[in-house]
Order: sequence, then structure tokens, then C-alpha cells
Amino acid sequence: MEKLTTLTSLAAPLLESNIDTDVIFPARFLLMLEREGIGQYAFHERRKHPDTPFILDTPPFDNARILVVGANFGTGSSREHAVWALADLGIRYVIAPSFGEIFHANCFKNGVLPITLEDPHMTALEAAASAMEPITIDLPEQTIRLQSGTEIEFHVDTHRKQALVGGLDEIGMILAEDRDVIDAFEASRSDEEPWLTLDEQHLAYLETKQRQKK
Repeated sequence: MEKLTTLTSLAAPLLESNIDTDVIFPARFLLMLEREGIGQYAFHERRKHPDTPFILDTPPFDNARILVVGANFGTGSSREHAVWALADLGIRYVIAPSFGEIFHANCFKNGVLPITLEDPHMTALEAAASAMEPITIDLPEQTIRLQSGTEIEFHVDTHRKQALVGGLDEIGMILAEDRDVIDAFEASRSDEEPWLTLDEQHLAYLETKQRQKK
């Protein structure tokens, strides 16, 4: 995953409350499993009406990497596609008064940071986004800086912050934190149950048989 450190961007205001995952990513596209390009289906119903341009298709917000949204964003089903689609659009931060619980967890698994703020900070963010002011989010310092000079602190779990700053998914974090334990287990298993480990001779034999089948 792309590392998250400090980012300055416009923030697209989508200030409606209770936008659920079916709005973010309609169910009829759920058979798609490729994450690349999936962003074109994000908010599909909102984007298909030419008379009502969607905020993320409207310059300058079409290049925004921050999304400022209303309360209860991402409620509804647990579909991970909703976060995939936002990430594919380039959205790396979503700021809201509250989130759907599973959507909130899925964001961390896919390199998107959900930031929860209460008033008056949320109101200040909404005003800055609507005024097209650049917003800087400093994840290491857990601070949002507005053009006015206002600084807003936000909370993020230490373990999840470490993963985002390092660009690591769950498997990456396990490998980073428990490498010694994994290596010790593998070494022990090779000694105690050698028949479970293929040596180079067996691997070469299997590769030869695989080539012969083609």
C-alpha cells in the first residue's frame, strides 16, 4: 500500500449524512474483484446524471484526495469494495463526525485513513472544504492544518497508524512484527517434521513435472 505521511490537498465536501455503502459502491458491481479501475463505479448512481455533476467529477475537486462527509458515512453492508473504489479514485483521507463500524475498519485495511471529528472542528473542516482551501493532514503528528493557521488534533490507534505510515497491510504488519517468531517456528518444524518441507531436489522434480504437463 502507498505510505501515508503528510498530504496537502483540496478536500471534496460531500456533506450529506447517512451515505451507505450501497450508495458508495452499488451491489450490482460486487462481482468485480479487481481493485484497479474500480473507482469508476464509485457513487455510480450519483454520477450518471449529466444535469447534476457529482462533486468528485467537478473541477477542482476531481483531484481531491481528501473527502469531507456527513455523519454515519459508510453504514450498511460490509462490502470492502466501497473502500476499494474510494482508494482507486485517489481518496486517502475521509473526515466525518461518525462512520459505519465495518467501513471504518475496512479503511485501515486498504490504506485509507478515516478521521472522526466533532464540532466545532467538523464545522471548520466543512467550511474550508467548501471554500476550496487546501488542507494539510499530518498523520505522524496526528494534526490537520487549515489555511487559516488553525490546527486540529485527531486520534488514531497507534498500531493502525504504524501500518498506514509504513504502507503495510495486515500481513505486512505480522511479518514486520513477528518475523523472529515465524522464522523460529519454521526452523523448528523443519527439524521435527522434515517431511513437510520440500528440499531443492524435490522442488526441481516438481517443476520438471509441471513443465512436462504444459
